[in-house]
Amino acid sequence: MAFRGWKPLLLLGRQNSFAKAWRSRRGGPSLRWKRCCHWSAGKSLDPEVRAFLEENTEVTSSGHLTPEIRLRLLTPRCKFWREKPDLWPYGDPFWAIYWPGGQALSRYILDNPRVVKGRSVLDLGSGCGATAIAAVMSGASQVLANDIDPIAGMAMILNCELNHLNPFPITIKNIINSDVGNWDLIVLGDMFYDEQLADGLHHWLRKCIRIQQTQVLIGDPGRHQFLSHSIHSQLHKVIEYSLPEYTRQENNGLTSSIVWSYQPSNCVENC
Repeated sequence: MAFRGWKPLLLLGRQNSFAKAWRSRRGGPSLRWKRCCHWSAGKSLDPEVRAFLEENTEVTSSGHLTPEIRLRLLTPRCKFWREKPDLWPYGDPFWAIYWPGGQALSRYILDNPRVVKGRSVLDLGSGCGATAIAAVMSGASQVLANDIDPIAGMAMILNCELNHLNPFPITIKNIINSDVGNWDLIVLGDMFYDEQLADGLHHWLRKCIRIQQTQVLIGDPGRHQFLSHSIHSQLHKVIEYSLPEYTRQENNGLTSSIVWSYQPSNCVENC
């Protein structure tokens, strides 16, 4: 692919700067649906930010596993695909890429609405919000999207508008290591890109399962950091999807993405 700007740095830098941000933003007190929401239905966006995002992203539904969902993403037709990264004024736009783990989770939820129907769902590291959108489309009773980047939260609202949905609650706190919320289901995609962050996720997710009997689904295309982590031995493969050619090119030739069910052994005794 003939790009010189964002994409190589996003692929490489995600392991460093973004993981460091997740680790440094400690979770606060126990989260409640209404107290933790930085954005919700009826919340207006900063007009300047909205205009910038609308001008510098492309609305697309092609090249991904979920053509039913329209998203504002960074594509080769966008100026900043080739522009110098330091000219982007709002921090690294990890949210502007539809990562393959999130694609697999979203596809699975759309094809199997019973997984979320009538249930409360936390989309951890939500990014563009596609998996949260899929959960709403599939009948979840409550959806909370979480990402530490406030611009991601704004982009999610734009993506809800594109799909004719009322915006779901969004929090930009780092809730990993916070008190456990009462979720029926936690979904997270492409989050295991750093060993220390993976360790924190492993511990916190086990705690959610032990205390609240939360179900956990993880989407990942099989990156080394994920396959080599100890959590991998406690996963059950749910389904594997072949990635569209465009997504393969975006992700250095990765050919498939998998949805895993996290089922830690002896969790009640040892978590």
